[in-house]
Amino acid sequence: MRPIAVVGPTASGKSALGIALAQELGGEVVNVDSMQLYRSMDIGTAKLAPSERGGIEHHLLDIWDVTRTASVAEYQALAVAKVEEVLARGKVPVLVGGSMLYVQSLIDAWSFPPTDPQVRARWEARLAEVGVDALHAELAAVDPDAARVIEDKDPRRTVRALEVIELTGKPFQASQPPKDAPPRWGTRILGLRAEAAWLNPRIELRTHQMFEQGLVDEVRGLLDVGLTRDSTAGRAIGYAQVLSLLEGELSLVDAREQTITGTRRYVRRQRSWFNRDPRVAWLDAAGADVPGAALAALDSRE
Repeated sequence: MRPIAVVGPTASGKSALGIALAQELGGEVVNVDSMQLYRSMDIGTAKLAPSERGGIEHHLLDIWDVTRTASVAEYQALAVAKVEEVLARGKVPVLVGGSMLYVQSLIDAWSFPPTDPQVRARWEARLAEVGVDALHAELAAVDPDAARVIEDKDPRRTVRALEVIELTGKPFQASQPPKDAPPRWGTRILGLRAEAAWLNPRIELRTHQMFEQGLVDEVRGLLDVGLTRDSTAGRAIGYAQVLSLLEGELSLVDAREQTITGTRRYVRRQRSWFNRDPRVAWLDAAGADVPGAALAALDSRE
């Protein structure tokens, strides 16, 4: 009764594989997508509706308001407790998502590095002085690996990484557990490998479908419950672009195109992150029978 993690880039088919595995093995899905934690962020996160979940119980969806600042440490505590609850009921936890830090916080015994309000305040002041792009460039100069993982428009995580580097004297990535250590609970990790020639059209199709399904109206509704551009939720890919559209900074065409571009850039980060983990058993996302290949990979690792 070990957990199974399904990781890989956006739009590679993780949700469908997670459901198939849960159905076959008697499991329940535990969400590891940071933006699907937010209530009412449905269209832009490709969150499965209850009717699309194949009768499988899904956990840790819709638990935070869009006004809440995301916290990997808080997620870790909730997710560890949920996985152990599922295991205690004799079910297989199927961990599904591509949010890199959230995946690693869950499957590795990651103790989060220290914080210091004065150091944090100094970097926040630097952020206010030079802006997020310049601060992210400063991070890239001292810790290129961290800069490749952290979005260049994410001021909170950029500040946090620089704070950790100053406090520890080590790269931000050094505060994370090594990827060759045994995963928590003996979790078996499956990764969906998707070539750009196959994945990029899927990203484009998914983005166009999101706008056709009402992403702009979804964002308008979220504005009424407190969504802002400087919040964690407001910086999510797709949501940030629609906010710029609603404020007159982008046309509809540009908002769609920038969402596609931002998703592709994020996919490159995901590939870089997960490819460095030797514990991942890779599957061809474009294969004819991905669930069958996944079950075979699990059998080979027993």
